[in-house]
Amino acid sequence: MKKLTTSILAALFALPLLAGVASAYELTLPSFDYRTGPYAPNGIPFANGYGDYMNLLNERDGGINGAKINLLPCETAYNTTRGVECYENVKNAGDSGALVIQPLSTGITYQLIPKASVDKIPIFSMGYGRTSAADGRTFPWVFNFPATYWSQATVFVQYIADQEGGMDKLKGKKIALVYHNSAYGKEPIRTLESAAQKYGFQFLALPVDHPGQEQKATWLQIRRERPDWTLMWGWGVMNQVAIKEAASIRYPMDRFIGVWWSGSENDVLPAGEDAHGYLSGAFHQPGANFPVHNDIKKFVYDRGKGLGERDRIGEVLYNRGLVAAMWTTEAIRKAMEIHGTNRIRGVHVRDGFEALDVDEQRLAELGLPNFTIPVKVSCQNHEGPGKVALQQWDAKQKQWKIVSKFYDPLRDITGPLIKEDASQYAKENSVVPRICG
Repeated sequence: MKKLTTSILAALFALPLLAGVASAYELTLPSFDYRTGPYAPNGIPFANGYGDYMNLLNERDGGINGAKINLLPCETAYNTTRGVECYENVKNAGDSGALVIQPLSTGITYQLIPKASVDKIPIFSMGYGRTSAADGRTFPWVFNFPATYWSQATVFVQYIADQEGGMDKLKGKKIALVYHNSAYGKEPIRTLESAAQKYGFQFLALPVDHPGQEQKATWLQIRRERPDWTLMWGWGVMNQVAIKEAASIRYPMDRFIGVWWSGSENDVLPAGEDAHGYLSGAFHQPGANFPVHNDIKKFVYDRGKGLGERDRIGEVLYNRGLVAAMWTTEAIRKAMEIHGTNRIRGVHVRDGFEALDVDEQRLAELGLPNFTIPVKVSCQNHEGPGKVALQQWDAKQKQWKIVSKFYDPLRDITGPLIKEDASQYAKENSVVPRICG
């Protein structure tokens, strides 16, 4: 009895220690940053928004369900080789190993797709990367919601049609694409070619080589060709140069539309008043007028833990990083719910992504009412809703404003292309698509 009593007392005294060990479990979340190199002006605000949201959860909530977030930055300089090196360095880091990888580069994403299924770490290429990864049957470890580049391209076609008076009015029009000459920039070409064939407009593709500072010849060609509308798939300094060059040939800015990576303050401010009216894609609101921004200021910046400048909170790319962090951590929260523990790993987070359902009510609870579109992911559909709106730059007030509805994509165009590309990938890589219930 004495021995039994001693054992019980020892166990009771050990309980707080065991609880302390359990609560110390950290969730490792790599942040693939590029704060250096030619694309740093765009990479920095995204990284700040991503990291500030993670720090907010740590400071305000003590992490996620009692588990602190271990934010692990790795500098890629938007270089594919360095990005793969980052992946290898972080995939087994910390208590949990990397729970999810956000490559923030289409080139890096392509390289990591075959690694994800082997290492059982989900890839969240939010609105970029390989578009056919929207097919969750072929790409069970890759998620590219809330919309793909192909969906966005079809939304731009619909917006143009609305301005021209209807889809039938596209016939005979000329639409140009100025694109970054990389895997990223080439993504929308097949979609636009299909749309051109269906709706009868002429499509002109104009590549711009890295990093995009030399565009004189491109815009002289646009002046000669006189397209009715010009689209841009650019990044970093390429965007700034393109907008300045467009202004120099007096191309109408309200007929110039950039992909959502070509629609930040960094892209338009260098052109001054000449950028007024420029358009870009969007899937979230600009500005810092949301409760979550106030919490970030209070719990993160007031405590000296902010990653950037306080007055830049709410810029487009800051909010892009913030929304990426929100969806990532909601997937983690869902994974904990599914598996009944906060001691999760990447394999569990994949389940959380696939069961993700962030509706308007949940957005409001997170301090982001009407900030972005509701997102629901499934086994089959890793793209989510595919909805895209357009925002426009007001140079006088120096702010972006959403100026259109959120369009649904043209699935009759994107669907067959996704199926074809996913099937080709499966064939080339000996992938047997899974069956989704």
